[in-house]
Amino acid sequence: MKKEEKSIPKEEKMNEKQWKILLDCAQLKPIEKIPIGLIVDSPWIPGFLGISHLSFYTIPEIWLNSYFEIKKRFPEVIFIPDFWVEYGMAQEPSGFGAKITFSKNSTPNIHPIISSADDLGEYLKRLKAPNPKTDGLMPFILEFYKYVEPKIKERGEFIKIVASRGPFAIASHIMGVPEFLVAVKIYPEEAKKLIDITSNLVIDWLYAQIEVLSNIEGILVLDDIVGFFSENDFLEFVYPSFKKIFSYFNFPVKIYHNDTNNSVFYRYLPELGINIFNFTHLQNIKEVYEKTQGKICLMGNIPPLDILANGKPEDVKNSAKNILKEFPEKKGIILSAGGGVSPGTPEENIRALIERGTW
Repeated sequence: MKKEEKSIPKEEKMNEKQWKILLDCAQLKPIEKIPIGLIVDSPWIPGFLGISHLSFYTIPEIWLNSYFEIKKRFPEVIFIPDFWVEYGMAQEPSGFGAKITFSKNSTPNIHPIISSADDLGEYLKRLKAPNPKTDGLMPFILEFYKYVEPKIKERGEFIKIVASRGPFAIASHIMGVPEFLVAVKIYPEEAKKLIDITSNLVIDWLYAQIEVLSNIEGILVLDDIVGFFSENDFLEFVYPSFKKIFSYFNFPVKIYHNDTNNSVFYRYLPELGINIFNFTHLQNIKEVYEKTQGKICLMGNIPPLDILANGKPEDVKNSAKNILKEFPEKKGIILSAGGGVSPGTPEENIRALIERGTW
């Protein structure tokens, strides 16, 4: 037994330790020290490391070394979802045939394929639901995962969480946000048909990733568009979709990200099976705790742009201090940004967050 312990790389022990902490947080178990968790992806990583987005997206060794580097610099941080293969927000809309424009030093742009809500009904007549294994950029990501996972395991690491943009975010990329929201109000039945298709894609896409990876125990769904819905519209359009998605996967970690400033749906999140919620810094963490009835681990909520990216280290420490003062519980919290890590966030500010945290 002792011999086996010695043979386990130090990196694997740390990774296992972090995963255990994340599990405890999701299960609302008391924790000795407040963990630091950050959602990081291509909006931040390439610029932070001084590499091009195109290189990050297309060269597996550069992508691998980028993740190994940020984990080496910040071993105290739980990166979520960690080792995330993505092309900004383009992968899911590309499956519908949306044109994707890539740039050397920024995330790709997605061009809507439905110009007007009035055209949605006609578009649905010829719409074929995407197959993640064959359509758009998704099969490239699956092959990317197959290539990099063994190399990640060689370093004593593993991929535990897969991610997808949510069905409403996907629909808004297909139509554009204004036209999609217009369709919800003027053509509700057609909008529901589109939402049903995009919801199925989220499930299929997550499942396709799970099939090619070997250690998945969690999902992350990111969907800010839900923040534009009233409570009644949430119950009519969003609740059934999210219930279907989050109920489909029997994993101990189910994370939802939405950093829009709308709290009307917070009370319903526990019913959906979500157990970690990353929300906006514009909401008070104590009030979010009350609205979610203390049933969800809260991941937040330092201002990601004004403080974590553009503030001084002392500003980060003060913000973290105020959050922990508002939320003195030793369970159900992951100290984080109120959203993903913004482009331009400097190393010294992440280091300040770690120093102020109680890891």
